[in-house]
Amino acid sequence: MAQPTLYHYELDEASYRVRLLLSLLRCNVDPVAVDMFPGQEQLKPAMLALNPQGTLPVLKHDGLVLHGTAAILMYLAKAYDPAGRFLPEAPAEFGAVVTWLGFSEIALAPAFQARLNAMFAAPGDADALRRRARAAFRTMDDHMTLRHFDGQDWFCGDGATLADLALFPSFALSRDYGVDHDAFPALRRWIRRVRALDGFITMPGIPDYH
Repeated sequence: MAQPTLYHYELDEASYRVRLLLSLLRCNVDPVAVDMFPGQEQLKPAMLALNPQGTLPVLKHDGLVLHGTAAILMYLAKAYDPAGRFLPEAPAEFGAVVTWLGFSEIALAPAFQARLNAMFAAPGDADALRRRARAAFRTMDDHMTLRHFDGQDWFCGDGATLADLALFPSFALSRDYGVDHDAFPALRRWIRRVRALDGFITMPGIPDYH
């Protein structure tokens, strides 16, 4: 089976989610850098032919073209993680992971946009986006506080799953637009655990807590 081709941008949070999973899976990939800022290359005809939505990342593999970060993460887990470490097969565990994947794409959309607004002057009301991002992080912090009381270290299950990998970048990068991590102690503990995963890779803006 040929290795996947990943169209990505180094400073794009969504692209990083996929790169992180690929690294944890020890999966080789042919990377294709796309000039998202300032070039907006993802909106040019060649990239729109792969993804009409004009978003990154895009994955090509054995004739299949995938876009949408959750879809790519789930595909890679199915293809390269037969033990189901990151995407468990049992219905309850599978459902919990997919629920948080949905949260990462919907509830954390303001966090994603707030960073683009701060870093790349993308459109949006900075104060409103930051407020909505904090509300999503509060939901996450409350969840992880309860998990800690139950002796659990991860968003669902006994180990890191796609849920953790999808949620991690939005909070880890939130200082780029002025969110104070000290207000979310449970998430601070959690991102230290994510950073300690075997095969973890980072990206600019992700803090190295001591």
